[in-house]
Amino acid sequence: MTGIIVLVVVAVLVVAVGLILRRRSGAVRTIASTDSDDLLPLLVDAGVTSGTPTILHFSADWCGPCAAVRRVVHQVLADRTDAREVELDIDAQPVLARELGVLSLPTTFVLDGELRRRSRIAGVPSAAALREALDAL
Repeated sequence: MTGIIVLVVVAVLVVAVGLILRRRSGAVRTIASTDSDDLLPLLVDAGVTSGTPTILHFSADWCGPCAAVRRVVHQVLADRTDAREVELDIDAQPVLARELGVLSLPTTFVLDGELRRRSRIAGVPSAAALREALDAL
């Protein structure tokens, strides 16, 4: 009987965690930027330049949802000239990914013109949410 109770409790916890993670996927989180001075050279070395807001997204060849992020980013930027996209392969930029705290793919950041992180999105964002993050700059 105790084994069944433990099994039920574990199943409920697994479902609850899954629902929480699913709800957070694609949600835009605003960041109070506390970027260190060490981060800027890593961004510049990766090809990210200042002056214009940037959508920076980490992907990989083996990441299926990353293609969906690419489509959303292209859709958002198709009618904008005030922002640009930089897509980085996590396998080619592991140090930068670690410094930014990227633990899963896809992960997207909205950077302001000074390359400070303003928003972070884990998962595939909606086009409306990504536009809203850019508009907030």
